[in-house]
Order: sequence, then structure tokens, then C-alpha cells
Amino acid sequence: MTMPRAEITGWGKYVPGKVLTNDDLSKMVDTNDEWITARTGIKKRHIRTEADTTTSMACAAAHEALAVAGLTPADLDLIVVANSSPDYLLPAPANLIQHQLGAKCPALTLAAGCSGWVYSLVTASQFIQTGAYKNIIVIGVELISYAIDYTDRSTCVLFGDGAAAVILQPSQTEAGVMTFELGSDGEHAQHLMVPGGGTRKPLSQEVVDNREMYIRMNGQEVFKFATRKLISCLHNITGSAGMSPADLDLIIPHQANLRIIEYAADKLQLPMSKFFINLHKYGNTSTASIPLALVEAIEEGRLKPGDVTGMVAFGSGLSWAGAVIRMGEALAKAQPQAEVEGALV
Repeated sequence: MTMPRAEITGWGKYVPGKVLTNDDLSKMVDTNDEWITARTGIKKRHIRTEADTTTSMACAAAHEALAVAGLTPADLDLIVVANSSPDYLLPAPANLIQHQLGAKCPALTLAAGCSGWVYSLVTASQFIQTGAYKNIIVIGVELISYAIDYTDRSTCVLFGDGAAAVILQPSQTEAGVMTFELGSDGEHAQHLMVPGGGTRKPLSQEVVDNREMYIRMNGQEVFKFATRKLISCLHNITGSAGMSPADLDLIIPHQANLRIIEYAADKLQLPMSKFFINLHKYGNTSTASIPLALVEAIEEGRLKPGDVTGMVAFGSGLSWAGAVIRMGEALAKAQPQAEVEGALV
């Protein structure tokens, strides 16, 4: 008997109602809209309000995904959460999300930086393929603004908060996760990290004075890594599926920087129309980036039943992850949604 594939049957998203524009940032740090747009393609990002927590944002996205799939929290067999910005160091966010949803299933948290959601998707897919579980929710949620130094213009212009989720269920059709690649290059981890606040350099007055509890990034090195992995991973995952990047109906890259995507598109000799882009609205939402783009691609009709999409993420670690997915008949349920400024977009 052929192992089932893990098919996406539900999807949902949440972003905070507070919007931070490039013009807003120009009042906080030495920058302006032209500078940010030219270097990143980002125009605005959503930032947490006092009511938003990692748990609440994840649950909002999860409830939407469950509703689309026609499931309740009680139907879930497993919750997998990709996150690098937990409510607490202990317990892990997945446990709090499981409780707030009212689910009774196991829950695990996976931390792999911006690659975390694709890592989580692939992990959940294995449980589906082996038959261990049938209804799994995979959530990418990031309240990353807490780790942003708003005096550092090289990082504060890039990041935003958000959450998105999908439901995976077994399919005996062609739909589902087809191929994947996971990767890590820890030798270069220092290029994107939060240097203080962990066990190696515990939170102290010195850490606070040096602002080492915030994200620090070597932009040039991360850019080179990201472009290289976006290109090579796309080739590898499509090759494993007997395809090429040009055969994909839509490519959903990590929404970190428009220039990274443009560079990769040029090297791959693919039109930008082949890539889904929403970073101008949200910035880099880390683990929420690819699922947020996936949900919007579905809602905008950019993905339809039978379409094949390739997703590639890259981030701290340094890590990368990619997957090729064929969309199933569940996408016929998608209803086009207009953009609304506020809690749901």
C-alpha cells in the first residue's frame, strides 16, 4: 500500500492591528521610505499590540485553519508550532497554544529560525505518511518585534509580527507534500543571532547596556547565504520531484528582502510573476513568513487545485528548508478575500 501524502486542507492567518510604516520608522531612526523601499521592498509591517501574545496570535490563525478544514480542536492529533519568540522560556509555546485552543493532543515546538515552519511542515508530514496521526495543525507564529533594536536601522526596518497555520490530513491522491530538503550550516551562526540572554551570556546589566538582547545581523553575509540557498534548494527539491523550478505553478520564498528574490529570479531565468510576494505589507515575519504568503496566495486565487508550489526558507542557524507541494481539491473552498487593515488581513 502506498504511503499517504500530507495534504493541506485548511489555512488561516492573523496579523496585529498596529501598522508601522516606513514613514513611522523615519521618526524613530535615521532612515526614510525611499531608503527602506530601495533596499528591501518593504513598505510597512504589523507590530503587536498590548493584547497580542505569541499564544493568542497562533490561536487566532489556528481557529481559521480549523474552520476551513471543518475540524474542531478536539479533532487534532498533533500540534506543531514553529517559533523563535515564545511567551516564556518555559513552557514551550506549543503547550500554551494547545491549552488555549482546548485541544487534548500532543504539542511540540520547533525552533529553526525563519526556516522553522517548513521544518515543521516536513516533520508533520512524516507523522501523516507513517499513519501515526491524521489531523495535524502546523503553525508559524512570531512576535519578533520584542527582539528588535529600534535604534539599529539595519534590522529594525525588516521585521514584523504575525501568525499563519495549515491543517494537514492524509491523502491517497497526488495532492500533498511531494519532496523536501532540510539544511543547516551552524559554522556561520554568528551572522544572525541574539548574542545575549541565553545560558552562554545570561541576561545582565552588561547585556542590557550593550543591547545584546536584540537581533544582530551581518547583512552582507546573510544576503549571500540566502540567495545561494534559495537557488540551490529550489533546484534540489524540484529535481527530486522530476521537475525544474520553471515547472512550478508558483514559488513561495521566505519574505525577507525583495532584492534576494529578484536576484534569485534573475539567476534562475524566471519571471518575477512566478514568485509570490507580500513582504511589502508585512516585512519579515520569520516563521510566519511562508505560511502567511501561502494563505494569501490561496485566498487571492494564485493557487488552485492541482497546482504545484515550491517553498524555500532560510534564516538563523544558518538554516534552510524547502518543500514541493501539490495542492488538492480542498482549495476549491477558498473564497477571495479583500485586504482589511486590522486584526485580520
